Amino acid sequence: MRLTINHTTRYSYDSPVDYALQQVRLTPPTTAQQEVHTWDLRVEGGKIETEYRDHNGAQVHLVSVDQGAQEVAITAAGEVETTDTAGVLGKVYGPAPLWYFKQFTPLTEAGPGIRALAGQLAAAPDPLSALHALSSSILMAVPYRIGETYAATSAEEAVMGGSGVCQDHAQIFVAAARAAGVPARYVSGYLMMDDRVDQDASHAWAEAHVDGLGWVGFDISNGISPDARYVRLAAGLDYSHAAPISGLRLGAANESMIVSLQIQQ
Repeated sequence: MRLTINHTTRYSYDSPVDYALQQVRLTPPTTAQQEVHTWDLRVEGGKIETEYRDHNGAQVHLVSVDQGAQEVAITAAGEVETTDTAGVLGKVYGPAPLWYFKQFTPLTEAGPGIRALAGQLAAAPDPLSALHALSSSILMAVPYRIGETYAATSAEEAVMGGSGVCQDHAQIFVAAARAAGVPARYVSGYLMMDDRVDQDASHAWAEAHVDGLGWVGFDISNGISPDARYVRLAAGLDYSHAAPISGLRLGAANESMIVSLQIQQ
């Protein structure tokens, strides 16, 4: 499937900005599941200072905002050919060893709620089926609802709160898998919804490492493994390691953000 993507994030400030720097992970890699044909990253109201590949393999651009600016727009656009691999990325490894993906972080620390979910993985004879069952259990325990969690909400907090979005679902899955000793990671990217061109936002899912298969993806919010409608951007221990855009700002300006995302075949 050949997908055309146009994604603009526009920040507006109510007073001139003294200094701002954004860490941007909006460049998809070529993998067994996707081939990038064209891709471009453009900035209005700022500039790309440098780029590098992080320890998880993501392409990162550092974007500075022009001093005194009151608006900056970051646009990522291009075409990606995708393949349905039933969610199996495979035995693809970077510099980070598997044990690295068993580490807890403040966002994925396992409390009582996470440990209860992880229990079904402990003695499962079929790890792959158990991971699919875990995905279903998370969606039952934490139904999808917007506006009740935030970027700083931990997996345990989302479980105890009983609702969340794709970011929360992915972090809960990652935390529960790690609590059962399974390497797992958070993935950010895009999902083309079949009934629309204009998408609500970027997407998030999780991957777990299964012996014999390698990395396998699980979209908990939609109850499936990623197929040809998905485009991968970055992966890491939690949301903070793979966020499409994150950064810092100096000064007293208040910030507002508008996201425009179109994905079509």
